[in-house]
Amino acid sequence: MERFQLCNLSVGKGEKVQGYLKLPFTEKDELPTTIIYGHEDGPTVLVDGGIHNAEYVGIHAMVGLAQELQPSDIRGILIIINIINVNGFKARTVSVAAEDGKNLNREFPGNPNGTYTEKLADFMVKELFSRIDYYIDVHNGDWFEDLSPFIYVVGNAPAETVRISEEMAKCADVPYYVKSTGKNGAYSYAGTMGIPSVLLERGCNGMWTEEEAKASRKDVRNILRYTGTLMTSRFGNDFQIQTPRLMPHAHYIDAENGGCWFPKKRAGQIISAGEVIGEIRDYFGNLKEQIVLNEDCIILYQTVSYSVPDHSPLVAYGHYSSCVEDVTVHEHNHQHDPHTATHDLEEMHEKGLWAES
Repeated sequence: MERFQLCNLSVGKGEKVQGYLKLPFTEKDELPTTIIYGHEDGPTVLVDGGIHNAEYVGIHAMVGLAQELQPSDIRGILIIINIINVNGFKARTVSVAAEDGKNLNREFPGNPNGTYTEKLADFMVKELFSRIDYYIDVHNGDWFEDLSPFIYVVGNAPAETVRISEEMAKCADVPYYVKSTGKNGAYSYAGTMGIPSVLLERGCNGMWTEEEAKASRKDVRNILRYTGTLMTSRFGNDFQIQTPRLMPHAHYIDAENGGCWFPKKRAGQIISAGEVIGEIRDYFGNLKEQIVLNEDCIILYQTVSYSVPDHSPLVAYGHYSSCVEDVTVHEHNHQHDPHTATHDLEEMHEKGLWAES
């Protein structure tokens, strides 16, 4: 194959093309895309940011990655899309599309006759996922979240797909990885199609820094090396300081009562059993609820907004030892009474994005 065609964009061997990928269901929005076709045959890899449009670390990381990589660096074909939810990015919505208020990462496989977001998911499945061998999805915590860097891998996929996804995740310079059993997120649905896929999390609070974007780019480059896509030695400082370890037990705590939230810890902190990690107070400052964990753990991410609605997510935490209730780890449905985590962690991560799902 001497040329690669992706919708309206075409690239030949040894070429790099940057342009806007046209969407068939709208004339207003186009996706800023870079396609790099190396001189040698190899895998086709998709790397993107902006599935959630207000997660700026991932978006800025993609902008830099698209600028720095050249055909001489690549074996095979690398597709970089800086912003997938460009509609929401323009409107500055909080990680949902402005057209329909839906969270793209809960809408896969999509619907060609559905709403804007459902059509976008359908487009990604048919035009992107059908063409690729690996997928790297770059995210960060939303504006109301404090997050410690980690990486998700697909868990609801063929065994070999999961195995390769875990090896990809181990290339990231983060302390741990979490296996997701979701099906309707971008990377998790790609996994069900047999595409090894990971979702990188770094940054939070609606902020971004050059340091965080650089760290995410380094992680992506090292994952691309594992896939055999990145062949260059130009980035000699891509040393990996740590290898992430599987976090086998990951749980979410919901607020029973809404009110004003006072977190007492930070993401990445190690917590001892019995510690108070936060309080919910009423609008007069009276204590309504104390959040106490009943096992040693580490906080993966947490809500930091002052306002929390009833039954909304507060804290996600993980640990390596057996759960205090000794519930099967793979079910991710540990009953940590009085706070119950009943869903996959990655899906719960997005529960508070004010999106239809």
